[in-house]
Amino acid sequence: METVMGLLRGVVDPELGSDIVELGMAKGASVDTDGTVHVTVALTTSGCPLRAEIQRDVRARIGSLPGVSSVKIDWTELDQAEKAAAMERARRNMAERPEQTAVPMTARVVMVASGKGGVGKSSVTVNLATALAAKGFTVGVIDADIWGFSVPRMVGLDGHLRAEEPGSTPLRPATTTDGRPRIVPNELVVGDGRLKVVSMGFLVDDEGTALMWRGLMLNRAVQHFLQDVAWDDIDYLLIDMPPGTGDVQMGLARMLPRAQMLVVTTPSLTAQKVAVRVVDMGRKNFLHIVGVIENMSSYVDDTGREHRLFGTGGGERLAHDAGVPLLARIPIEPAVAEGGDHGRPAVLGEGPAAEAFRALAERIVDDVIPPADHAGCSLRALIAQHVRQTAPA
Repeated sequence: METVMGLLRGVVDPELGSDIVELGMAKGASVDTDGTVHVTVALTTSGCPLRAEIQRDVRARIGSLPGVSSVKIDWTELDQAEKAAAMERARRNMAERPEQTAVPMTARVVMVASGKGGVGKSSVTVNLATALAAKGFTVGVIDADIWGFSVPRMVGLDGHLRAEEPGSTPLRPATTTDGRPRIVPNELVVGDGRLKVVSMGFLVDDEGTALMWRGLMLNRAVQHFLQDVAWDDIDYLLIDMPPGTGDVQMGLARMLPRAQMLVVTTPSLTAQKVAVRVVDMGRKNFLHIVGVIENMSSYVDDTGREHRLFGTGGGERLAHDAGVPLLARIPIEPAVAEGGDHGRPAVLGEGPAAEAFRALAERIVDDVIPPADHAGCSLRALIAQHVRQTAPA
């Protein structure tokens, strides 16, 4: 049951900002011999409209475990003493513990990961983020590939991050506002939506500069992007992860337990076998693996003939081994590379790759990671009011 309860720690009550295990809402779990997992969850209010959101998250996280055939949730309600204890815990967290990140609780956090470099993880991140923004969402993008940053060029943004002050000029490092560093991400309007981007590419003099940093400095840079950036209201936060399973990946998993992971691979057997390790790393850190994206799936020439330049079946094999869906196959198309080189993501144009990225965004929004339901049960407002009333003058 340790694995199940560990995954439930990634289920965060959208109102209270703490996970359902810490709040005492996860009452227990059991597993039948046929692979059915029973989870008991106690709500603060039985009619809470956020029940559907918690249910979806519990089912997705537990259902992704190998060997799980189904997930059944038994609902109950916290009694008055338990509700008071949950309120006290949430109040204490809000009043005494600094926010672990500046990412709003309503944002859907998606890590885009790969086992090795060269599989097109960054182009997938940028085009998916752009497609989501084109649908009217506000999308944050963190270029967490500190050594191999490439997102600024791919989205057509340049200049340095700036301090959160009207009329301020680009600086390095950010100035301090209200006693803490606050960085405003570079922003790009896409249709009815927006992209907000942070990257080490905004903090160096030249994109050819090599960053020779070790684990502690790498983690601090990523922590800076999570804690000190003025993300404000964003619907999605996509994180372009460095390839592999190193310090940055584990640090992000620790800071963002509610994050979900997309794994990018190519059709080749070699890429698929390496990507399996990323799935294993994510699960050992209790992250929910959402699905697989097979990039560079095939190339279709002018005559309509399909060429599978990197083999076949890698995405399907990885999805099968991980027990998750294959969400998209992105074809090889020159427009993807050209768009990345010139700061115009391919998804904004036409062609097979653009259509595949738009279809992926549709599936993410409609089925896999729908935007948060902002409806509340009023308990968080009561806690915030109590914090204000009891705070020292």
